[in-house]
Amino acid sequence: MIDALKPYPAYKDANLPWLGRVPQHWAEQRAKYFFREVDERSTTGEEELLSVSHVTGVTPRKQNVTMFMAESNVGHKVCRPGDLVINTMWAFMAALGVAKQTGVVSPSYGVYRPRQPGCLLPDFVDHLLRVDAYKSEYLCRSTGIRASRLRLYPEQFLRIPILCPPPDEQAAIVRFLRHLERRVRRYIRAKRRIIDLLNEQKQAIIHRAVSRGLNPNVHLKSSGVEWLGDVPDHWILKRFKFVTSITSGQVDPREPEYRNQVLIAPNHIESGSGRIIRQETADHQGADSGKYLVQAGQIIYSKIRPNLRKAAIATTDCLCSADMYPIWPRTSELHPEYLLMLLLSEPFTKYAVDCSMRVAMPKINRQALGECRLWYPPLVEQDKILRHLKERLSLPDEAAAAIRREVEYVRNFRARLAADVVSGNLDVRKAVAFLPDEPDEMEPVDETDIFADGDDDIDANAVPEEADA
Repeated sequence: MIDALKPYPAYKDANLPWLGRVPQHWAEQRAKYFFREVDERSTTGEEELLSVSHVTGVTPRKQNVTMFMAESNVGHKVCRPGDLVINTMWAFMAALGVAKQTGVVSPSYGVYRPRQPGCLLPDFVDHLLRVDAYKSEYLCRSTGIRASRLRLYPEQFLRIPILCPPPDEQAAIVRFLRHLERRVRRYIRAKRRIIDLLNEQKQAIIHRAVSRGLNPNVHLKSSGVEWLGDVPDHWILKRFKFVTSITSGQVDPREPEYRNQVLIAPNHIESGSGRIIRQETADHQGADSGKYLVQAGQIIYSKIRPNLRKAAIATTDCLCSADMYPIWPRTSELHPEYLLMLLLSEPFTKYAVDCSMRVAMPKINRQALGECRLWYPPLVEQDKILRHLKERLSLPDEAAAAIRREVEYVRNFRARLAADVVSGNLDVRKAVAFLPDEPDEMEPVDETDIFADGDDDIDANAVPEEADA
């Protein structure tokens, strides 16, 4: 398939400098030639809420995401199939896409309806407007007082030149990209299954170590807690609040002393592993509500959706989301690393999930957390268990890291190839002639799960984080 891709026979200079040269027979027109802004508002709020992401485009908002839901969708903007929807604040990251269904989006988004339906195929537009060349253009045309406050307003977007190949070439490009997408998604699904198995193996190793220790013949006693069961008879049982302290009081991340600090939120932590997967400053994230101060070595635990097991040890002084707890253990009794293993363990997660189901928004509050029974051995035995876990978990961790690197390489290759195809650097017409007939519907796969669980959408349907409860 790839071998059949060759450049077009003749090119011309593009009106958009970042695109360089484009096929000579392709048309270029400003966006206002193809689209018009619409501002249709929902009067009932009953339409499906859609999310706009730089990863997935326009899709139904995940049903299990409740932490950023507005109380009502009345007054939200209505978009219809074929409408182009742009997250005005995050346009420079290509947080946009073409809607495939009727729904509502944030009032702060831009919704643009085709002036000439059929002139540009929706799937072609969806790919074209997310290539790096267009990201650069959005950034140049966005305005704001600082990077995290940039906005791409309609009058600026509608001035951007858009490539328009002949309709039959658009169809060929779309067919090629669908075939490429299927192959990549099947690959990612297979790799994700392997990572899931590795995570199950890790959880089994952690569970065995923190529930029974390293001595298979140890005498057990009843913990007196149904969700925990029996524990070694020399282990200590104490309530969470008696061996830990949770940071209180929040700071304003807009203040100069905090704006450039790293801000950790639940989506920055990998589910179940205790690993921080990326770091971004408060300013970069546009943070404007209260956050907690975190010291290096402190544990950060997400109170939202505890089934995802999002906890990690801060590697530096930073801020954390109000949706997380910064926790210090009493080091005369508990090592921070050992407490982290308890927070990631199956028994603790069962307790946290049961508590979270008692309220409308799945979360565990301070009071419930403080009442949890912690079970742990003396410090010397904790050291031995931690060394054991470090050794036993290294192999599955290394294997998972290698798979993520492979997946990232394939994703980058797909993005680069798609950009070359939709911008006319490569001609797909001959390659498409040899593609097999395939169903239009692609098997869904959530690629974000390879790197982190949870909602990775950059979405302005957000409400301020809760201070605490």
